[in-house]
Amino acid sequence: MMAEHFPWLTAIVLFPLFASFLIPFLPDKDGKFIRWYAVGVGMADFFLMCFTFWRHYDASNASFQLAESYAWVPQLGFNWAVSVDGLSVPLVLLAGFVTTLAMFSAWQVDRRPRLFYFLMLVLYSAQVGVFVAQDLMLFFIMWEVELVPVYLLVNIWGGKKRRYAATKFILYTAAASIFILVAAIAMALYGGDNVTFDIATLATKDYSLGFELLLYAGLLIAFGVKLAIFPLHTWLPDAHGEASAPVSMILAGVLLKMGGYGLIRLNLELLTDAHIYFAPVLATLGVINIIYGALNSFAQTHMKRRLAYSSVSHMGFVLLGIASFTDLGINGAMLQMISHGLIASVLFFLAGVTYDRTHTMKMDEMGGIGQTMPKVFALCTIAAMASLALPGMSGFISELSVLVGVTTSDIYSSTFCTVTVFLASVGIILTPIYLLDLLKQVFYGEGKVICDIGNAKLENLEAEGTACFGTDCALPDESVYRDASQREVFIAACFLAVIIAIGFYPKAVMQMYDVKTVAVNAHVRESYTQIAQTNPGIYARFLTPNVEAEIVPVLGALK
Repeated sequence: MMAEHFPWLTAIVLFPLFASFLIPFLPDKDGKFIRWYAVGVGMADFFLMCFTFWRHYDASNASFQLAESYAWVPQLGFNWAVSVDGLSVPLVLLAGFVTTLAMFSAWQVDRRPRLFYFLMLVLYSAQVGVFVAQDLMLFFIMWEVELVPVYLLVNIWGGKKRRYAATKFILYTAAASIFILVAAIAMALYGGDNVTFDIATLATKDYSLGFELLLYAGLLIAFGVKLAIFPLHTWLPDAHGEASAPVSMILAGVLLKMGGYGLIRLNLELLTDAHIYFAPVLATLGVINIIYGALNSFAQTHMKRRLAYSSVSHMGFVLLGIASFTDLGINGAMLQMISHGLIASVLFFLAGVTYDRTHTMKMDEMGGIGQTMPKVFALCTIAAMASLALPGMSGFISELSVLVGVTTSDIYSSTFCTVTVFLASVGIILTPIYLLDLLKQVFYGEGKVICDIGNAKLENLEAEGTACFGTDCALPDESVYRDASQREVFIAACFLAVIIAIGFYPKAVMQMYDVKTVAVNAHVRESYTQIAQTNPGIYARFLTPNVEAEIVPVLGALK
């Protein structure tokens, strides 16, 4: 009986945060205890997630579960309200899994380890908080809290252009977050009744079409920046290029998924009528992302920047799935977020492993290390095969689901579906080319390894341009091309095992959210039917909808 009333989600969110506050007081001279402490906290919270969802989450129920609500600022209708459904559970598990392994991968961090692991645990809490927040203002706060640790992690433990990359990240993401705040306040005040930020209550309000379109556009910008939608993506390659491997793992594995989650949770589920008008725009942006990201990957000689543009390309499939109007398409979008979160994390981890040996990210300066590091080569090859959607890997079933979902959509014209799928397929063809080229340059080429710390003294880690991640910083003649350690093999194997398991049995993951995505799509299609009855030519004129009569009273109410 006591277990039924225990605040499971609150404990999951706050446990890493409270644990981080103890780090400054823990006795530790060489940082080893701090590492084990942080990893232990991450593992404990992840196991708590698994136990909670195994015992108390019903995948056959599309409604919110494990709901907890505590008055925080009742005068403003602001509550600590958390709950989960099919959209939340898999992404919460993804955040816990990736962040825990990212902390375990940061074993070489010996510069300010207390601050590093403190920030990682705060980031852990904020990420989970975004996915379980049932109050829109709480969602915004968690979204903002997550930005600060990432900024500091890039700015302190990044490469020689870390300050530029960190500043660009915080400017893009913080500015975009303003749209979430404005949308939350506007929806809470709409209608003139009691102010509330509860997402379930906001979903019951009857918003005018013009108001929804304004909200949708603002939230699309906010989530588009985090999802790295063209042309709001330019912060991502810079951040990945300068961030240390553990931070890149979280950036690609979890933070991008926050943008996709926001689009499904708010734009698709909450602003359904506006989504009818914007869906072709999302599909078009998805195709652009796929092809643009793939083509830009070819131009990159920096290993992590190539992987960053690959992430931009793969996120296009999420947009296509969201815009498909089919159960399979939306299911594929969810699976693509999970699959890419795992694949991108292991790729960036292995890029960090390679950097620890070669001290460079320029692929033309590596070359020929496949024979000296066969384990690293094998792991990178398997991860690359997963990223290019090899059958038997999770990426194959997720991208196939999206493409079939778009192809079978009865909302769009056959011409639109054919062109969209054809262009997306071009991106799929380009992916193996730039990934296999990466493997060729890194492991088969004949480059000369040049350490990016130049002639800087190793103890002068504060100097501008000095590589400051890890204890492996060494001059070129001191580089040791040792193979992957047992710890590194274990981390990569954890990711690859899940990727292959999902590839062979995707139902294990899809059954967690299938009922929810079907319910969301049914609601969207119902809205489309109602709009189509009054506006049969909706997609012939969706760029200029007749919303003037709706926008005028809305603007007047906001004044």
